[in-house]
Amino acid sequence: MMRREGMPALIDDAPTLLLEGAESLGIQLTDAAARGFARYYAELMRWNRRVNLTAITEWDAAQTLHFVDSLSAAAALPQAALEGGRVVDVGSGAGFPGIPLKLAYPSMRLALVEARGKKAAFLREICDTLGLRDVEVRAGRAETLAHEPDLREGFDAALARAVGDTAVLAELTLPFVRVGGLAALHKKGDIADELARADGTIGMLGGRLREVKPVAAAHLDGDRALVVIDKVRATPSKFPRRAGMPAKRPLK
Repeated sequence: MMRREGMPALIDDAPTLLLEGAESLGIQLTDAAARGFARYYAELMRWNRRVNLTAITEWDAAQTLHFVDSLSAAAALPQAALEGGRVVDVGSGAGFPGIPLKLAYPSMRLALVEARGKKAAFLREICDTLGLRDVEVRAGRAETLAHEPDLREGFDAALARAVGDTAVLAELTLPFVRVGGLAALHKKGDIADELARADGTIGMLGGRLREVKPVAAAHLDGDRALVVIDKVRATPSKFPRRAGMPAKRPLK
């Protein structure tokens, strides 16, 4: 098998950690999906030479810290969202968690929201390279895009793996979610105080905290959880506020 520079040859470097991690989450990856993840990693490394996409560059670490961690979001999503539902990944960066979920659940309709132009360009190219259908890349700030008629309250679920306070991420994700849908936020460590501060904000945005769901997956260490927020009523039209305001002045 000819091997492109930077690409793990599946015959020698099979994605064992990814497959075992996914299985521990109840996800059975097809051979086609496994090949897609290997190609994803190769293209990520190729682009990473000129665009700062990730500090995680080792194949084994990428399998666990990027791919398995991304797939863990499936535990918070209803089957209807995973299979044919409309899901938005806010602050997608290099495509996490949206693209790994799309590889595992190819019928998902996915939107990737990314403010930085070079990262948005990578997202467009990798989706084309992997032959992913029903994926749209929206380059722009979430604060702006969440007011677009075709995006506002148009998704079954919103995901955010980006680092940020729960109150900030709630303001950036919940306006995209239809009433009856949910937002799922990746978190690490002790977040009890953070959640207490965000409680009023979540309600103000039309949400209600459902649960903090612990994440347990093979080869994935650390105190990880998904903050799951149900969308119980429409978000007031003034939210999200203008670009930069949610992070600069979190709602209280």
